[in-house]
Amino acid sequence: MQIIPMRDLKDTVSIEKKCAEANGPVFVTKNGYGRLVVMDIEYFERVFQKIYEAKVINEGLQDVAAGKLVEGEEGLNTIRRKHGL
Repeated sequence: MQIIPMRDLKDTVSIEKKCAEANGPVFVTKNGYGRLVVMDIEYFERVFQKIYEAKVINEGLQDVAAGKLVEGEEGLNTIRRKHGL
């Protein structure tokens, strides 16, 4: 985990290198307290992809708990009709 003071944000090349090296977020502090998080775009995209996947799985689990189920063959036939397969 990388932690840098706010004043170091002026050196953008160094920050970019730190983000790439850390392969994760760089935490920026002001007066000793966390204020910002800076991260590489690839890391950002990976994190948000995982968040999206977790959200979709959670929605599916909620559907199962609510009894919103369809038999496998019926579900596949619905998908085939919908997409012309």
